[in-house]
Amino acid sequence: MEPIISIKNLNKVYASGFEALKGVNLDIHKGEIFALLGPNGAGKTTLISAICGIVNPSSGEIFADGHNVVTEFRAARAKIGLVPQELTTEAFETVRSAVTFSRGLFGKPSNPAYIEKILKQLSLWEKRNAKMIELSGGMKRRVMIAKALSHEPQILFLDEPTAGVDVELRRDMWDMVRGLRDRGATIILTTHYIEEAEEMADRIGVINNGEIILVEEKSELMRKLGKRQLTLHLQSPIDSIPKELDSLPLELASDGHELIYTFDSQKEQTGIADLLRQLSKHDIDFKDLNSTQNSLEDIFVNLVRSDA
Repeated sequence: MEPIISIKNLNKVYASGFEALKGVNLDIHKGEIFALLGPNGAGKTTLISAICGIVNPSSGEIFADGHNVVTEFRAARAKIGLVPQELTTEAFETVRSAVTFSRGLFGKPSNPAYIEKILKQLSLWEKRNAKMIELSGGMKRRVMIAKALSHEPQILFLDEPTAGVDVELRRDMWDMVRGLRDRGATIILTTHYIEEAEEMADRIGVINNGEIILVEEKSELMRKLGKRQLTLHLQSPIDSIPKELDSLPLELASDGHELIYTFDSQKEQTGIADLLRQLSKHDIDFKDLNSTQNSLEDIFVNLVRSDA
């Protein structure tokens, strides 16, 4: 399958000499939700800006639905909708006129039926005649998405779409984004909320120091890098782990009441049976145990730390 976005050996060096992007190669598939994660200053915004034609690359090529974003800028940009993190709207403009105007900016003919359709999809129809100054932050963000969709793009960039949005509205936004994907849009999402990527993304990309350090199916990433932990709640606290158990991946909680054993659930031998035998041998009894898997946040932190 042809990627809807294809980035080949992309570099961006600013006049100051700062290398914002270093040899980025990335393909994004049609109809997927792709989450781009990275710490502040990692290159996320520069990469998005380069794809959207806002920043000129120093070298390399970017194609959006087959169009080179530099040499075929208008054709490429017409395929892309961008929802920036900042809420930039005219205070006294109505919702419907703001979205209609955005459509016109891309040379699209007037289509009131389509504008009505996306306003309804985004639960904005009842607010169509409201002025932007009258809207809540969450509603303004929905308007920004409607504006980005106004020219019927196939690719939608969401830069921190739920920043400053309360938890309940964030869930609504996630449902809305999944609905856009189900209707055929390709969604590229940047977020500081790791649980947002874990909840929504089909694939995860991690960028750090201007380089893509990992691209993986979310489920496969969790399978390969997500370790499991077995927590044993002890009958009686212990002061330290017996020296004979030093070779095991064991941690003792600060209060001495819990032992935490980290293991790879994909391996044939997890070592749990041997651990339990060793504990019994040392008269360490437990009253309860539970197992948990590392979250995407744990994986992300470990990846960035190892790349630093």
